[in-house]
Amino acid sequence: MFQTRAATPADAALIATHRKAMFTAMQSTDETVLETMRRTCEPWLEQMMLEDKYFGWIVSEGALPVASAGLLILDWAPHPLDPACAQRGYLLNVYVEIDFRKRGLAHQLVKLCLAEADRRGIRVVTLHASDAGRPIYEEMGFRTTNEMLYAKPAEA
Repeated sequence: MFQTRAATPADAALIATHRKAMFTAMQSTDETVLETMRRTCEPWLEQMMLEDKYFGWIVSEGALPVASAGLLILDWAPHPLDPACAQRGYLLNVYVEIDFRKRGLAHQLVKLCLAEADRRGIRVVTLHASDAGRPIYEEMGFRTTNEMLYAKPAEA
């Protein structure tokens, strides 16, 4: 039987580890880069939770955590999609351990994130989807946009 609970700052290490596993599954990024990301993500997650900017959930089977996801609250200029709100939600860190996939856990976690956004009056929630996650998000009403990305190359 699965149990779902709200994440706390004490869960930052687990969430950062799930984040690393998520990127490992999606990309061929260097292990050193991913480990640096995991290590620096942990205190960031703790801080965001303490500032009520990150809301996460953990799904466990017994004592074993098997899935997690989070909603980051971002200050954002009012937009035609929501002209009265100065915040936007960003869905991130959606991860389900391989042996527990195809059981609706990601769907359940995304619903919790969207419910939190709704509770806060946030109508616009964005995310970056993996190929595997895209069908789940599309089924829930997310759509592809015209977003682009610039990332300055890391200095050696």
